[in-house]
Amino acid sequence: MTRSLAILSGLLLLLLLAGCGSSSNSGGGDGTQAPSIATQPTNQAVTLGQTATFSVAANGTAPLSYQWQKNNANISGATSATYTTPATVQSDNGSVFHVAVSNSAGSVTSGNATLTVNSTQTAGVDVTTYKNDLSRTGLNPNETALTNSNVNSSSFGLLRTLTVTGKVDAQPLYLSQLSIGGATHNVVFVATEHDMVYAFDSDTGATLWSVSVANGDSTSDARGCNQVTPEIGVSDTPVIDRSAGPHGVIYLGAMSKDSQGNYHHRLHALDVATGAELFGGPKEITATFPNSSGQTTFAPGQYKERPGLVLLNGIIYMSFSSHCDAEPYTAWILGYNENTLAQSAVLNLGPNGGGPSIWMSEGAPAVDSSGNLYLLTANGLFDTTLNASGFPSQGDYGNSFVKISTANNTLTVVDYFAMSNEVSESNGDVDLGSGSALLLPDFTDSSNTVRHLAVGAGKDGNIYVVNRDNMGKFNASSNNVWQELSNALPGGIWSTPAYFNNTVYYGAVDGPLRAFAISSAKLPSSPTSQTGSSFTYPGTAPAISANGTSNAIVWAHENTNPAVLHAFDATNLTNELYNSNQAVNGRDQCGPGNKFITPTIADGKVFLATTTSVCVYGLLP
Repeated sequence: MTRSLAILSGLLLLLLLAGCGSSSNSGGGDGTQAPSIATQPTNQAVTLGQTATFSVAANGTAPLSYQWQKNNANISGATSATYTTPATVQSDNGSVFHVAVSNSAGSVTSGNATLTVNSTQTAGVDVTTYKNDLSRTGLNPNETALTNSNVNSSSFGLLRTLTVTGKVDAQPLYLSQLSIGGATHNVVFVATEHDMVYAFDSDTGATLWSVSVANGDSTSDARGCNQVTPEIGVSDTPVIDRSAGPHGVIYLGAMSKDSQGNYHHRLHALDVATGAELFGGPKEITATFPNSSGQTTFAPGQYKERPGLVLLNGIIYMSFSSHCDAEPYTAWILGYNENTLAQSAVLNLGPNGGGPSIWMSEGAPAVDSSGNLYLLTANGLFDTTLNASGFPSQGDYGNSFVKISTANNTLTVVDYFAMSNEVSESNGDVDLGSGSALLLPDFTDSSNTVRHLAVGAGKDGNIYVVNRDNMGKFNASSNNVWQELSNALPGGIWSTPAYFNNTVYYGAVDGPLRAFAISSAKLPSSPTSQTGSSFTYPGTAPAISANGTSNAIVWAHENTNPAVLHAFDATNLTNELYNSNQAVNGRDQCGPGNKFITPTIADGKVFLATTTSVCVYGLLP
């Protein structure tokens, strides 16, 4: 009986030890106590891209040693009571973690803890227009995978390179969970100056389709201008309507040259799932507009389409740039029905010749909630003789900040702002046209009045904040503008701004990226923060990712060879989280830089255009 009790007692002891993990030895002859587990690691669940932390509490005589294991394999460097994983990837889902604790008297192994990684795939983010929205903020506020803690060179970097034919001047666009050929894909769309359009699976890099939009022609030559070389095809950022056509439609403008030497601009409407032309397209671009001597006619060889397209209330709006300052050229804005491609509206902001044109460094016109377009024009003719309503008497708006009504499918200038030194700056090629308009959300000023504001800047380095309800028009003696920050951007602007959480971001030529935090509807006279690094010509056109108001990251492209992708803490630009030159052996470097590039951020990935490719960055596997 005594022997049976002893055996039973031994079995109970083994069961007790098993409940606390496995162990060896119970103590040393010198009184040393072997380790035991006081608090076991617990299961963890995180979102894809986040880190997970496991901890254990152990008793026993110090010093205690720890070795964590993942799926029964030792984790290098995981030798403390707490272990934090790198940024999680989908393959981490279901991984099992435990820890062995030891000292001179023995060891014990904890129970298992399981890691669950929840995919963000179901949320999905679409980027269907230049800088994400019609205000042109550049903000993706629904980014859950990329955080301030995991965007670093240890866990974030180059995933793949999407090789294309032709220079990529247009911002890549993105659709999540698009059905193509019976399968669901996250798709990035790329248009090039070789008149090629591509749809890539962003997760694998596979080409889903590619088409030429040259319409049987060759691409245009550079037209004796070094701004877009060596060929001109698709310069504009397209726009996507996911609800149009059988599967969704991507609209874009393309330039070409036929075998007889004639130049063409055409509007294309492509099925997002197949690349097929829709609605009888493409549509040849033609237009006339009245001027003081009769009318002016759109001459396709004199223009390229640098500004991005706008989709508003079923109308596609296109605007055009000159080739350098090679006259004759004027400032065309044309509207086309998105379902028929029939021309619906025509406006010319400089119909009497001598410019301006519409550049905006690849930016697109901004749009307010009433359907008004906002844009900045380049140097060119401005009528200083005003009519009784304060508008240029002949309708020429060179070097101006312009508001255009689209009511009843008619384009009409309803307000504008031009500087008091408008003519001298325009004659000196120091104009607004190198920047673009950004619409701000409503702000309440110091008198408790709600203000509807827009911001713009150009080559003179000043920031102009206009009241959208009364922009200021032209006065030869003073600038009747809501706010002017003189020389706030030394070097001048050849890029587009961004906005997040009451802050405007600008990247001037040969200067840092600067943040201006808004208070009482006013920008500060000097930056709230700025980067330690500077950006060569043309400066930088930032974009922003955030999860609501948290984990906000400002992404910026540096036009060098190789191109550099930078990531900064949006709340403090002095804190650089990452750049693509940090990893050893050039791991994250990808292609020569290009001007006017804006990063696209969606579903845990960052897409950066170069002269020969699109680089896809994300959390490393």
